[in-house]
Amino acid sequence: MKSVGRGQPTKILIVDDEPQIIRVLRTALSTQGYIVRIAANGIEGSDSARDLKPDLVITDVSTPEMNGVELCRELRAN
Repeated sequence: MKSVGRGQPTKILIVDDEPQIIRVLRTALSTQGYIVRIAANGIEGSDSARDLKPDLVITDVSTPEMNGVELCRELRAN
């Protein structure tokens, strides 16, 4: 498992509504030892980020219901 230096596995949240992009990122990252969680839109991404407390969020700019820029603003505010 990859870690961020604190002994815990690195957690990555992917927010995207494109199945092919999700599949490629999930495969590439999970085979490298990262914990990967997927959200299909910005609202799910926001909820998942509260639960998971990811080390990294990879988001599409144009996701349904809440775009990636809005999601980033919300995550930074929290």
